[in-house]
Amino acid sequence: MSQSLSEECTPLKKEYDSCFNSWFEGYLEPAVEAGRAGQRTREANAQKKAEEFEAKCGKIWRQYKSCVTKALKDKGLDTLLEQARQENPLVDPIPPPTSSNSNN
Repeated sequence: MSQSLSEECTPLKKEYDSCFNSWFEGYLEPAVEAGRAGQRTREANAQKKAEEFEAKCGKIWRQYKSCVTKALKDKGLDTLLEQARQENPLVDPIPPPTSSNSNN
């Protein structure tokens, strides 16, 4: 595992990485199976996995994110990051067509 932006954040990063990797391993197989199922099954599985992630890793994610946010500010990178977001904003992906729109 790599180091974090700030040395003080590295223990949190390692803890979060470990938690995420453990959660993600359990996510892959059901996600593949749900991909073969209907839309409702996929949505239910996604909701269940989101709740599981929050229960297992949510607290450490927020602690790590807070530490990195502080490190960005301390290093003066927060304004550069905000400028980059304004110049090249991330956009939501185009949602898949619904069945009612696919016949048009």
